[in-house]
Amino acid sequence: MTNVKVGNFSIGKGEKLTLLGGPCTAESEALCLEVAEYLSKLCAELDIQYIFKASFDKANRSSGNSRRGPGITKGLEYLAAVKAKFNVPVVTDIHESHEAAIVAEVADLLQIPAFLCRQTDLLVAAGKTMKPVNIKKGQFMAPEDMRGAVEKFRSTGNDQVMLTERGSSFGYHNLVVDMRSLQIMRNIGVPVVFDATHSVQLPGGLGNASGGQREFVAPLARAAAAIGIDALFTEVHPRPQEAWSDGPNSLDFDQIRETLIQVKALHDLIG
Repeated sequence: MTNVKVGNFSIGKGEKLTLLGGPCTAESEALCLEVAEYLSKLCAELDIQYIFKASFDKANRSSGNSRRGPGITKGLEYLAAVKAKFNVPVVTDIHESHEAAIVAEVADLLQIPAFLCRQTDLLVAAGKTMKPVNIKKGQFMAPEDMRGAVEKFRSTGNDQVMLTERGSSFGYHNLVVDMRSLQIMRNIGVPVVFDATHSVQLPGGLGNASGGQREFVAPLARAAAAIGIDALFTEVHPRPQEAWSDGPNSLDFDQIRETLIQVKALHDLIG
């Protein structure tokens, strides 16, 4: 396995558990700072490596009338403020090839959304930044088929890539997680991430927005940790009922604390 270096730490075999966590959408600088402050302190307490996550644009919302985010300029300003105040690396999504170089000026880790994991030009543009990249497995993809995405990315000479499991489409408005996919994707030779909050999403389940089953986040996260993961991805919001997006499957501060304690114990147990 090729470990991935983000900021001052490494993700992969033999390394500490890493959390990629934050609000789904970078709603405001104040929210980003509030969440980053809590999670950075929590991860320091639990001896977990922390990367702040927030999206400047949610380009694939269920409805065209839904809030998408502050946009690339404001969003990167918010991420830069988090880095400056808390000295933590940051990750955000890119949706189009031209965004890769711009986002790489601020973000320590780039992320390819699940719906875009087969977009060759986007993967190549991300690779050319020479920044590490997290590629989310498409809801429509078999885990072994993510080898193609990794190979496209590595064709640029950049081997700093990891893969995220976030559930697979299961009929309408539902996802199911095949835990075997974590081992299958690790066998490609990359660190693996489990996206616990998107895995319980109900895509389009509210008609003009996605629903979610927050009560299953912790059980699935524990199962993934028992299989073996290098990082956990969770969307965290202090007031999920007010979140611009993915509120039904986001964790509040108390819930992320409890979940991280459980996942860290299992991660350390299996090594």
